[in-house]
Amino acid sequence: MKNRRNGARSPKAGAYRAESALDAADPSNSAGQTSGSQSGSGQPKKRRRRKKGRKVFDRTGLAPALEKSAASALKVDAPTRKAEAILPNPPASGAFQAARHRPAYRSGPIFAALDLGTNNCRLLMAVPGRPGQFRVIDAFSRIVRLGEGLSTTGRLGDAAMDRAVGALKICADKLGGRDVVRARLIATEACRAAENGAEFLARVEAETGLDLEIIDRRTEARLAVSGCGSLVERDTDGVVLFDIGGGSSEIALIDLSKHRTPRLASHIVSWTSLPLGVVSLAERFGGKSVTPEVFDAMVAYVHEHLAGFAGRNRLDHVRTTPRFHLLGTSGTVTTLAGIHLDLERYDRRRVDGLWLTSHEVDLMMNRLRSWDFDARVSNPCIGADRADLVLAGCAILQAIREVWPSERLRVADRGLREGILTELMADDGVWRRPRPQAQS
Repeated sequence: MKNRRNGARSPKAGAYRAESALDAADPSNSAGQTSGSQSGSGQPKKRRRRKKGRKVFDRTGLAPALEKSAASALKVDAPTRKAEAILPNPPASGAFQAARHRPAYRSGPIFAALDLGTNNCRLLMAVPGRPGQFRVIDAFSRIVRLGEGLSTTGRLGDAAMDRAVGALKICADKLGGRDVVRARLIATEACRAAENGAEFLARVEAETGLDLEIIDRRTEARLAVSGCGSLVERDTDGVVLFDIGGGSSEIALIDLSKHRTPRLASHIVSWTSLPLGVVSLAERFGGKSVTPEVFDAMVAYVHEHLAGFAGRNRLDHVRTTPRFHLLGTSGTVTTLAGIHLDLERYDRRRVDGLWLTSHEVDLMMNRLRSWDFDARVSNPCIGADRADLVLAGCAILQAIREVWPSERLRVADRGLREGILTELMADDGVWRRPRPQAQS
């Protein structure tokens, strides 16, 4: 599906909405749907009696939109191995002890995924949809910069840990307010690398009741692939999927030239995890004032790490064909997409699944590099929280593009959480077809 610069439509695969969006579109919640509505003359409208068997049409046009929104669940592919985490028993005084309530628009068991990264804390809750799909009912995301200063001290700072705990308490409240059947709560590079990472997670469990697991880099790469499966089209022969994080960057080479199964992660032929991300790179080279010389130095630094990736050539047989492309899932590529679309406010529905040509990426990169720090802060798709990190992300992206040149880049506003939900639901058998009962 082609995306235009103005008025681009987001692909069906990427149009999931949170429960609040569905509430806003619900005709039953509209003031115009009450029985006491009146005409412009102030007189009550007369109701026409509907003949038996006659169809009812929604004159507001909202009901079809709502139905389409609820049906456009995020398509994801099946897991490669069991990934299970049961919600822990919270302490009596923990923030996890929230009063339960009946959520609106709920149908089916609720699954949850939490990702505590170097820069962000994210939560996603969803119910299963059609086979391989699910519908998001609640989501949370906050920039906490847990890895701030980690590259120089080797430890998580007190202020950073306080910010993360504050965000996790919100997540615990949300989880406690739902009848979640299964969840997986993970921590990535910051907690992996920090000397006090385990100590911090013990504090998290004591104060929030959440028991987070530190996953290894292989698992992180696999989950990123699983979460982005529906954005790889059927006629694709090869994909380089990359996830530029705050403290690490995962890259997976996916070969689909011989055959394809629903489990995209089973087609990974090579992968690597670079021990650098937007936070660590910005702290090393500076992120506020980035001269052309500094930017080139960052790109060269990333190249040094990529040079040690032994499997980098595993897609050479398809790399020069039009059936090969890059697939990026990170704040860097979604920011570039938002700038490309000239969005006044970031809109995930227009960004997720967007195709960018190599020329368009070059234009956006050059545009970003020409802005000073204040200009980056004022951009609605960047803001103050990312203004000092976005150029470090661009440097990582540039190095990846130079190693694996491609005329096409697809943008994914999804990743580990979607991969976790996919694996949990598939492992729980929610998409299995019921066996027909034998007739006596």
